[in-house]
Amino acid sequence: MLKRKQSSDGITTLIARSNPKSVIAEQYRTIRTNIQFASIDRNTKTIMVTSPGPGEGKTMTAANLAVVFAQQGKKVLIVDADMRKPALHLRFRKTNEQGLSNILAGNQTLQESVYETGMNQLDLLTCGPIPPNPSELLGSKAMEEFIEEAKENYDLVIFDTSPVLAVSDAQVLGGFCEGTILVLRSKFTEYRATQKTIDLLKSVNTKLLGTILNDREKKNSNFYYYAKKK
Repeated sequence: MLKRKQSSDGITTLIARSNPKSVIAEQYRTIRTNIQFASIDRNTKTIMVTSPGPGEGKTMTAANLAVVFAQQGKKVLIVDADMRKPALHLRFRKTNEQGLSNILAGNQTLQESVYETGMNQLDLLTCGPIPPNPSELLGSKAMEEFIEEAKENYDLVIFDTSPVLAVSDAQVLGGFCEGTILVLRSKFTEYRATQKTIDLLKSVNTKLLGTILNDREKKNSNFYYYAKKK
């Protein structure tokens, strides 16, 4: 697969990569294990990471989960499907000149658009130019075809998407993904918002693999993860 290359030192800002022996990195590995147990009854290859609203840590969570899965030996593609406010290119210090939106518009192929991250087994697909019709693109036949192609080339595809309560994008994408991780922020995310988010995700029949509560006080824990099996 041909991949665009660019400065790859940006990945060192991700704690699972820069400090793999840290407590937080270990928590991400624990989350990885729980995700695998939550989907033990089937081979889950597409996971969407979302949150009820902005500022709850979904992008950083998605990026670090991609790192720990790649460290395990899986071939991982992390995709910025937040076509309203993309941020993954900033985490990996890449440009956002081309990416997912170009593929869905039929202007580029996956092979032409994917970035090397500087880490073995982990590739990045940025959002690309922000389109005027994100929901329509994410729910298109082109998106369905892209996901099937990505599954053929990678062991795991992780999507960072828009917050559920902000726009309908996550619901649209959730219909295509085999599992969803919901990210909440301690003392920030409201209970009603969480419940409404879960209801909306259930309405598109996405499988909720679990919930990550971050930004807990250090005296308690850094992360708490609860994976529920159905």
